[in-house]
Amino acid sequence: MTSITPSPAAARFRDQAAKRILITDGAFGTMLQGYSLGEAEYRGSIETNHDQKGNNDLLSLTQPAIVREITDAYLAAGSDIVSTNTFNANRISQADYGAEALVRDLNIASARIARDAADAAEAATGIPRFVAGALGPTNKTLSLSPDVNDPGFRAVSFDELKDVYRAQVEALVEGGADFILIETIFDTLNAKAGIMATIEAQEAIGRELPLMISFTMTDRTGRNLSGHSIESFWASVRHARPLTIGVNCSFGAPDLRPHVQVLSAGADALLMAYPNAGLPNELGEYDEQPVTTAGFMREWAEQGLVNVIGGCCGTTPEHIKQMAMAVAGRPPRALPAHRSDTLLAGIDPMRIAA
Repeated sequence: MTSITPSPAAARFRDQAAKRILITDGAFGTMLQGYSLGEAEYRGSIETNHDQKGNNDLLSLTQPAIVREITDAYLAAGSDIVSTNTFNANRISQADYGAEALVRDLNIASARIARDAADAAEAATGIPRFVAGALGPTNKTLSLSPDVNDPGFRAVSFDELKDVYRAQVEALVEGGADFILIETIFDTLNAKAGIMATIEAQEAIGRELPLMISFTMTDRTGRNLSGHSIESFWASVRHARPLTIGVNCSFGAPDLRPHVQVLSAGADALLMAYPNAGLPNELGEYDEQPVTTAGFMREWAEQGLVNVIGGCCGTTPEHIKQMAMAVAGRPPRALPAHRSDTLLAGIDPMRIAA
């Protein structure tokens, strides 16, 4: 049986989370829209017959200075964790741009940008900073058929999706990611493919790859597209012993709060929640002001619901700055006492290398 070396980053993360509410970052897409980049700027020197405008992940290769600038802005605003610009940096999603061959390079480049920025911020401030390698849900679902006339049809198999995720995980780790963030989960089975891919990669390298798992709901009842409630989702992924469990995207903070409250009461892992800046207006833009979002986060902190907070669609470094100020000095959510630190590390104590 392979021995798995524990993650020093996970130990440092838990140490910090025991002292204070930690801050993750905000939206990448929202920030990139502000640069008004054209197709040529997205494409750079990449040779392809496909239009690349909107391929935000490609910018880690073609416009790395912009990706670094956004990452630095979140760190300056108070983010303890920065995510890689890799939400769609997988073979399935990149097929829309004819860029499947670039997946490994995209993930390594983005992880290195985030790693360098986080290390520089930590060196300058003495505050520990962490990098989360982001895995998005892809545009395919394992639980539902895309063909209404063939309910049994699936556009992708579990093993195919697992392999897609594993390639991304391995590249993110090579680039310097501390954790693997499986986020915006609309299909629980997709998440399980990501979990299995991470476990397989962990076994292959012999080093713990801590998981951050984040659920998204499709309506206010709190269920995702595959029909799972927040409670049943936690029951489905708890075996992976994630470093954090939580919710992101979906709605603004008021609509997420009841579901965060349920998860907070039942999950024996650190809870990370990062809502949208309210709901989009008729133009698809987000109007909720940073101080408003921060006020909601303050309420969550006062109620003892969260260990990590941040923002999703529509949020900016100013939202993150206001959130950090709003929860500064407030105690983090207390974890249930019945799970040991070894189990929280996400690895079997019998398999930890001496």
